[in-house]
Amino acid sequence: MTSLLDIYQLGDLSLKNRVVLAPMTRARTGDDRVPTSLMVKYYCQRANAGLIITEATVVSEIGIGWNNTPGIYNDAQVQAWKAIVQGIHHAGSKVFLQLWHCGRASHQSFHPHLGLPVAPSAIAINGDYIHTPDGKQAHQTPRPLTVQEIAATVEDYRQAAMRAKEAGFDGVEIHGANGYLIDEFLQSKTNQRTDAYGGSLENRFRFLREVTEAVLTVFPSQRVGVRLSPNGVFNDMGSPDYREAFPYFAQRLNAYNLGYLHIVDGLAFGFHDLGEPLTLADFRAVYSGTLMGNCGYTQATAETAIAEGNADLIAFGRPYISNPDLVQRFANGWALAPDPDPKVWNGTEGNYSAGYTDFPTYLSQS
Repeated sequence: MTSLLDIYQLGDLSLKNRVVLAPMTRARTGDDRVPTSLMVKYYCQRANAGLIITEATVVSEIGIGWNNTPGIYNDAQVQAWKAIVQGIHHAGSKVFLQLWHCGRASHQSFHPHLGLPVAPSAIAINGDYIHTPDGKQAHQTPRPLTVQEIAATVEDYRQAAMRAKEAGFDGVEIHGANGYLIDEFLQSKTNQRTDAYGGSLENRFRFLREVTEAVLTVFPSQRVGVRLSPNGVFNDMGSPDYREAFPYFAQRLNAYNLGYLHIVDGLAFGFHDLGEPLTLADFRAVYSGTLMGNCGYTQATAETAIAEGNADLIAFGRPYISNPDLVQRFANGWALAPDPDPKVWNGTEGNYSAGYTDFPTYLSQS
């Protein structure tokens, strides 16, 4: 029977197991968005995973929406990412860079010279506040992108993919989940355009299609993944037609022979309660390539998903924060460390290693 710890052939990449380090926003860069040496240590500690997907990494300045998150839009960032990639490769794992644009989940204070955040439509997030360089602020109503600006944004993704290739990444993941720009185009709740990028499922898929095709001019198809979150409520998402929409999007992506489709199918990150959750089995029915599940999995539920044929890979997020040796713990039946205090997820004042690189391995405690 196929197991979580078995080797997996991802296109021309041989993964030493089916465990994936999920992308997590850990916010450890400076204001320049340049990756740091501490990030090298963090990723190398977790290179027991068969595949590492980096934290979301912005493709442009207008795409910034979090404090202290990395970028991939200038040469300094590329050079810093090279050290991380080399460290991961030396530790025996593979690594994809997640390409990110926050869309409406941003604020003008991140990019004052560029103006308001951008989105498919002028619909603000219904939420209390956003953390910005100037502290907590109210969400802003974004400015709708023009068709010409959409084309320029697609080019931003292509350029980011080129920089990722220059940095040595094995591939890239297109972040189409969690209420960020691509997800905003996909969902009827946030996309109320009346042009070729809005209305029908085909039109709402157009932006992701164009981004995917642009990235595929840089990397071969098996070196590209896409992430979707059909059940998610994060960033005020959730559309009434989700059960029709997301299988359609997956079916369209199936034609590209991608490395994988990454589905945030678990509900631990919040559920919009608009009907029955979409499952990996629903996506397996329309997608013939590699499927990756994510969000709230345990070793047991991951093994079940793989054994039943509904998933090929499982991405683990929160368990990897406090268990840098997660694969070894799975392999040996060692107990997992408890989840960390959320207060240290993004570090503490003056000590970015807190809650980041300071979690011990099982053997170091025994």
